[in-house]
Amino acid sequence: MGILEGKTILVTGVLKNNSIAFDVARLAQEQGATVVLTSFGRQMRLTEVTARRLPTEAPVVQLDVTNPEDLDQLADRVREHVDHLDAVVHSIGFAPQSVMGGNFLAADWSDVATALEVSAYSLKSLAVAAKPLMVPGSAIVGLTFDASFAWPVYDWMGVAKAAFESTSRYLARDLGPDGIRCNLVSAGPIRTTAATSIPGFEQMESSWDGRAPLGWDIKDREPTARTVVALCSDWLPATTGEIVHADGGVHAMGQ
Repeated sequence: MGILEGKTILVTGVLKNNSIAFDVARLAQEQGATVVLTSFGRQMRLTEVTARRLPTEAPVVQLDVTNPEDLDQLADRVREHVDHLDAVVHSIGFAPQSVMGGNFLAADWSDVATALEVSAYSLKSLAVAAKPLMVPGSAIVGLTFDASFAWPVYDWMGVAKAAFESTSRYLARDLGPDGIRCNLVSAGPIRTTAATSIPGFEQMESSWDGRAPLGWDIKDREPTARTVVALCSDWLPATTGEIVHADGGVHAMGQ
């Protein structure tokens, strides 16, 4: 019997099968959960194809987290497949390349605003949209990259992650009375399609293994996905507002 037996999980951000979100969805199913995915626009077809590569093909519902109509209709769209949600996984992030790769001082507000809306404010948007389906004891889990430091090339995406982490704490405060937990997983650099689109990403990944007490494989998504699945389960019922590191231990080491 898996730790998510009988649970229903909404997973965002599945595009290809080399994403962390895909491995979260796969592991959730292997642990007994029913999984629903989200996607939108031109990406929808790709997500639907990828959904067939899961142990059990998962339905895909329309959701653009910047679209008020999609957010308003999310609960009804999910109800076509499941009657409630035990967990929601936020694996959404985007920033124009003009605000990364050493462009911190040159970035325009319009591009920064896009990064903040999609990569930080969307956690609140998703939580509010999914809340009508969530039951006491349910969980929201998001993916972050430790915003305690100014990383090379990450620039305004790092600022967005700092806002994302703060948003999670406020959600933990405001959703706690309804029995809903909100936590984040801070992973080390993983070579996904999204990560490799960051200009200069190799600067962050190149030294990680040498600094990690447990070592670090930039191609291995499993440790991060397992951490997300654990936080979706009932095994951490009193944990909220937390950032759990799945980074090989780099966060605890001196520079």
